[in-house]
Amino acid sequence: MTFWPLIKVLPVQTNLKFVRFAVIGGIASIVAVIASLALALYPLKPPCFGLACGIDFKGGTVLEITTAPKAVDLHAARGAVSTLKLGDVQVQAFGAASSAVVRYQVPENDQNGATTLAVKAKLAQVLPGVKFVRTDTVGAKVSGELLQKGVLALGLAILLMLVYIWFRFELQFGLGAVAALFHDVILTFGLIAIMRIEFNLQAIAGILTIIGYSMNDTVVVFDRLRENLRKYKRMPLRDVIDLSINEMLTRTIITSLTAVIALVALAAFGGPTLFGLSIIMLFGILIGTYSSIYVAAPVIMLWGVKRSDEPAEPMKPANARP
Repeated sequence: MTFWPLIKVLPVQTNLKFVRFAVIGGIASIVAVIASLALALYPLKPPCFGLACGIDFKGGTVLEITTAPKAVDLHAARGAVSTLKLGDVQVQAFGAASSAVVRYQVPENDQNGATTLAVKAKLAQVLPGVKFVRTDTVGAKVSGELLQKGVLALGLAILLMLVYIWFRFELQFGLGAVAALFHDVILTFGLIAIMRIEFNLQAIAGILTIIGYSMNDTVVVFDRLRENLRKYKRMPLRDVIDLSINEMLTRTIITSLTAVIALVALAAFGGPTLFGLSIIMLFGILIGTYSSIYVAAPVIMLWGVKRSDEPAEPMKPANARP
């Protein structure tokens, strides 16, 4: 008996009516966006409002240690400091294998460096012969600058995506893509708020990755939509949108599933340091696939599109020779 690969289970061509549920999807997306904004912004208390600020944006203490000539046991160090319940604790290798930096938050009622002394005592228990090289404090000013630059990076990425889509397609395509990006980013902030994931530079990196993935998926759908608009000039726009999404559905599922498998493994075995980033990216890929279908494409349908007389360029098979 011959066993076919699992990918053979996916149909080559589907005929699902996505546009039929566009209104329901739009309402659900609007409700989810409003709820996510409320969770991310309430209470209105800077610097991170409703999000769980990490050391990068809230400030804290950086402790550099060395266990030379032995390598630092990062897992043991992280576990020891985490027992002190100091919030976002980060233990990372620094230069040589025998050096590391420990980042932790200091309570507001800390007196005479009692927290730092407790951290050093815990590290000394699990890392025999540990030496403390330096102790620095990340102040509110530096943390505020990092937060400002992180938010600026997100805004600039979305703006550049709008410009890219505008030049490659048309303005209404760009508006649909940006609507999908805002949808994905805001819902990701809602997830971070609900799960109390530490909002730090890793979270910003994850959101930027989501922007890139969501835009890539949207561009693939838009490219097929533009081709079908030239090919089927008399077909109603809603039918062209359904056709384009169905033609790209199998490809989208395969791409998303590949990334999901890798991220699930990373979340399960990557440890607490990478868990938050893995969950953010996993959610972003799933919601990015949804938004390409029920946010970006419906905006095109509402806005309308100008059909040119330019004939469609036939697509070459993947194995065709140039």
